[in-house]
Amino acid sequence: MAKKFIDVMDTTFRDGFQSVFGGRVLMNDFFPAVDAAKNAGITHFEFGGGARFQSLYFYLREDAFEMMDKFRSIVGPDANLQTLARGVNTVMLDTGSKDLIDLHAKMFKKHGTTTIRNFDALNDIENLRYSGERIVHHGLKHEVVVTMMDLPPGCHGAHTAEFYEKILREILDSGIPYSSICFKDASGTSNPQKVFETITMARKLVPEGTHLRLHTHETAGVSVAGYIAALEAGVDGIDMAASPVSGGTSQPDILTMIHATKGMNYDLGGLEINKILTYEKVLQSCLADYFMPPEATMVSPLIPFSPMPGGALTANTQMMRDNGILDKFPEVIAAMTEVVEKGGYGTSVTPVSQFYFQQALNNVMQGPWNAIAPGYGRMVLGYFGKTPVAPDPEIVRIASEKLGLPPTTEKALDLANADESKSVETWINRLKEEDVEITEENIFIAAACQDKGIAFLKGKGELNVRKISEMKKLETKTEQGESNMGSGNYTVVVDGQKFSVQVAEGDANIQVTAVNGESTSTPAAPTAPVAAAVSGINIKALLPGSVWKIVANPGQSVQEGDVILILESMKMEIDIIAPKGGVVKSINVATNDKVVEGQIVAVLG
Repeated sequence: MAKKFIDVMDTTFRDGFQSVFGGRVLMNDFFPAVDAAKNAGITHFEFGGGARFQSLYFYLREDAFEMMDKFRSIVGPDANLQTLARGVNTVMLDTGSKDLIDLHAKMFKKHGTTTIRNFDALNDIENLRYSGERIVHHGLKHEVVVTMMDLPPGCHGAHTAEFYEKILREILDSGIPYSSICFKDASGTSNPQKVFETITMARKLVPEGTHLRLHTHETAGVSVAGYIAALEAGVDGIDMAASPVSGGTSQPDILTMIHATKGMNYDLGGLEINKILTYEKVLQSCLADYFMPPEATMVSPLIPFSPMPGGALTANTQMMRDNGILDKFPEVIAAMTEVVEKGGYGTSVTPVSQFYFQQALNNVMQGPWNAIAPGYGRMVLGYFGKTPVAPDPEIVRIASEKLGLPPTTEKALDLANADESKSVETWINRLKEEDVEITEENIFIAAACQDKGIAFLKGKGELNVRKISEMKKLETKTEQGESNMGSGNYTVVVDGQKFSVQVAEGDANIQVTAVNGESTSTPAAPTAPVAAAVSGINIKALLPGSVWKIVANPGQSVQEGDVILILESMKMEIDIIAPKGGVVKSINVATNDKVVEGQIVAVLG
């Protein structure tokens, strides 16, 4: 009897890169591996979308649409090239209006996409309806998603096989057009028995011939067992990656799964071991100079307590490493159980995984529920859709009070459509103001990536790739007493105390600010006098990150709750708001400056 053919999607160049390197891999470095994968017989690739869309503009000075075009030219016209979209968020930082959701599907079709996998972290069907319709309208295959995870121990009320049956029935009853259905576990925490029960249920419920897939990560160490359970339950496709961006926080390795299914009645994509070995050798050579965070190669028994997706875990730990607070990571993971339970059990996948992590970090750094992460707060208040279960009423009350927003039951798409700032016309006008060419691609890049997208389009994008050779050069310069510090804000530690230091050339005035206190009077150099300390209300960064956008200017009057500036932290925007009405006396940082938790970023009079 012929073995059952299982469609294999190679996630190396999207989820693999995201889970290991935070998406920061340059296209010309990895394209030889794409050609090797094609020669190995792989015809189904995840090649863009998700957080990797923005990472090209944020960190690589590359155009995602150009990358997609070149990828298509390598693999040929018949390959199934797949991207990842987040329902009404598509690949943007926030909920999109209808015209932007339509533009997303149109542009991705234009630039080589075959299939879009479309999920909503809250499993809110209303967030999948319009986005799915536009995907099909533009001639793409729509893979609709049920998002999965295991709840932390002691939590109950969602994420059971019965819960997934309810969501699947809602999808089928909604009339949303689809070509396949995926059960997506970004944290890799779903236990194999639940996977078996869920796929068995789905196989019976969906029309005969429906293509069912499972996506998981190795983060919690159960991915291979989960895939075997799914295969036995009747799944038609699974996702895998190639070494060195497989296992750990990524998908299980192609070779591992071929080995795990030896003697079983499954043909994994018709792939041959020797050809995959050759492909993996090429990939390893392509990525040899990239710094691999140690946590990216590990599985953790603590992940079911969090749960933290592989794609977000390494991005978060790198952020914490860069800001000197990696020692807090175990505490943050421990704090996530309460955050998940009280937040309404949205699936821990972007953007909800970031909401969970940011709120857990707030609870560790500033005390439980003393500060509400804007994304988490807006989620429990209903601004992203309906959570699987009602959030804790006390947390809803705190979030409403801290953010100055009432709870809402309006659909996320309706809220976005009512917001003029999210219209295509708004971004056309912004491009005109910035003297940037008006194309549909540029409109979408600006809308999806906002200020950093504009910076890229003006040739001012940031290059931030962690390569071993560059890190060694920096170490050598440091050892030889050379400095690569330019003008800007830096954080230094003196006798255990952190200071924010302004560095400038020549005789410019500078300011040294104690992160946990007032401006000091210690000059950095005799010829550079320190600016007088500014009295008033110190506004501090709630989290470490970088300055995304400065909204208010010195001398400007603001009301309580007005946004002073916006930080970028762990792929999300963090509003820094005025604690009361007054006049902005000073802005102590500049755009793109790195800041640490507790650093004074502005003073209000």
